[in-house]
Amino acid sequence: MVALKTLVQAADELLDVGRFKDYAPNGLQLEGKSEVQRIVSGVTASQALIDAAIAANADVLLVHHGWFWRGEDQRIVGMKKRRIKALLDNDISLLGYHLPLDAHPELGNNAQLAKRLGFIRDGAMNAEGVGDYGHLEQALSVNELAERMQQQLQRTPTVVSGGDHPIKTIAWCTGGAQSYIQQAIALGVDAFVSGEISEQTTHEARENGVHYFAAGHHATERYGAPALGEYLAQQFGIEHQFIDIDNPA
Repeated sequence: MVALKTLVQAADELLDVGRFKDYAPNGLQLEGKSEVQRIVSGVTASQALIDAAIAANADVLLVHHGWFWRGEDQRIVGMKKRRIKALLDNDISLLGYHLPLDAHPELGNNAQLAKRLGFIRDGAMNAEGVGDYGHLEQALSVNELAERMQQQLQRTPTVVSGGDHPIKTIAWCTGGAQSYIQQAIALGVDAFVSGEISEQTTHEARENGVHYFAAGHHATERYGAPALGEYLAQQFGIEHQFIDIDNPA
């Protein structure tokens, strides 16, 4: 068992949360019991994940997509009220890490995605370190990389061909990072991978000769939270369970 305060401090320091200008607070978003024996991790703090965490006797729910996003309705009503009440009634803390969990070089979503897809990291796409670029050990065709994504992520990617060239150099950023294609274009890579796609992304890829893969917001961000949860569990000798709530987005 570990003190909640100690657990939160360790996670905050590990992810260096203070250096990020984010869309939501990072770290402890809702305080539960003061001692922690069991962490449940997941992608998004939805009602389904909360219910599963309660059933799993969690003390802490650790997610990538937490609450209190910039610009949202600040009232604690409806869906938000039900979610908060469920955690408070069961004395479960909510820890949410957004951009810091994308950027961590080992446990982060981008690092974990690269590990699964065989991307070799050469550097960060920007100063915050949210998004990476690198290369493949061996060049792949568009179809070969799409097939690898299907096998590793259990998700058929949306593919936009930027020409007939093979893929050797690549940039990637999980989740809703389709606008980062401009940074990928500036880097001169063969392909760019994100989670979501927008209407204009298709034209940007085609007209700039960059292959583009939208592999799913949830599918690309399924790995950071459990990696962090497992790390914290091993550090403090506590229990961890990842619960995946399917999301087609």
